[in-house]
Amino acid sequence: MKQATTIKNSILQKIRQALHKNGKQAASSKEEMPKNVYEGNSEDLAVVFAEALNNVSGNFVFCDNIEEFVEQLTKLSEEKKWNNLHCWHPHLQEVFAAVDFRKCRIGKNLDKADAGITTCEALIARTGSILLSSALPSGRSLSIYPPVHICVAYTNQLVYDIKDALDLIKIRYKDDLPSFISLSTGPSRTADIEKTLVLGAHGPKELYVFLIEQPLV
Repeated sequence: MKQATTIKNSILQKIRQALHKNGKQAASSKEEMPKNVYEGNSEDLAVVFAEALNNVSGNFVFCDNIEEFVEQLTKLSEEKKWNNLHCWHPHLQEVFAAVDFRKCRIGKNLDKADAGITTCEALIARTGSILLSSALPSGRSLSIYPPVHICVAYTNQLVYDIKDALDLIKIRYKDDLPSFISLSTGPSRTADIEKTLVLGAHGPKELYVFLIEQPLV
């Protein structure tokens, strides 16, 4: 337990340093694009992903295990006054039922949803993106329709670039690829009106990624 706590603190410290560094060096257009090949472990990728997600106005939460995820989600939902969190993933529904998390909704009537909880195919560290597909229990609508998208992912789902994520999809589904594959990079946004950035114009206005150390059961 002590070793796990040390590892978590190390990851969180690196993430804080990365975000602080990024705030000081906010994007020179002359910077070179990162290479497509990234040699590192999941701890390094978590730091890269957290920094990239922050750059696109997303929110990153690192959790040691599924129990800590539920604890953090409970605190967040109480703080935000969310009472209708829709989740269609069977494993997560079982987790919520086991701890009597009463804010979880299973039905597909999304007009009153405060947030949609989904899993993902992969997390792309370089761009802070989430790879989604219609093969997931959330289908096409749960990550788009509610005003808040909450993605639950695991460290073994981290890859560095889009190519790596697409390679995983090809291996996972072989010749039976999902009919719909998409990338979500931060909350939806537009600057069409007077060049003023508006979040949530065509989809969720907030995005939270809970990255959990333990692999999905």
